[in-house]
Amino acid sequence: MFRRACCASRDDSDWGTGNTSTILEAMSRITGSWLYGPSAALPKGETGAEQKYKGESLGLPEHGPGSLPTWLRRSGAFFADIFMAAGVAAVFTFPEPPRNWSLLVWFTVAIFAVLFFSFTPGQLIFGMRVQRVDKQAPIGLWRSVVRAFLVALIIPAAIWDRDARGLHDRLTGTALIRTR
Repeated sequence: MFRRACCASRDDSDWGTGNTSTILEAMSRITGSWLYGPSAALPKGETGAEQKYKGESLGLPEHGPGSLPTWLRRSGAFFADIFMAAGVAAVFTFPEPPRNWSLLVWFTVAIFAVLFFSFTPGQLIFGMRVQRVDKQAPIGLWRSVVRAFLVALIIPAAIWDRDARGLHDRLTGTALIRTR
């Protein structure tokens, strides 16, 4: 049945002989491009070799201020923001635990801090800020709200492109860059 469904055009003489190349070709047609790795997601005609470092396609430097931060620095800033939000929420809910109030505090701070200052308190501590990639302009309310919502979902922030920008940054046209 497998042979009929995917390889009807193949010569039947290959199937009993142990010809693994025929079987592998058939399997690759069935499974799709995910077997080919990350290069399958690149725009047509690009091999991924054109970029020497993360952020080069955005016109950012390789190291120092203005470059893209490492995942460790990003994670540190995120957890610093989470713990600060939990602390602020705990002050208002004491002696009870803050529960979901900490998420509300984090969401509010993430929106308005990025809107007015281009960084959250955690990003300030770790030396980063949010910047638009299309032009030098303020982030704006809609970008701040969408970005905070997607980061709160966690998964969009965990899906990165070849420039190490999360899906939340790609969708809002922003990048998190180092300030020092």
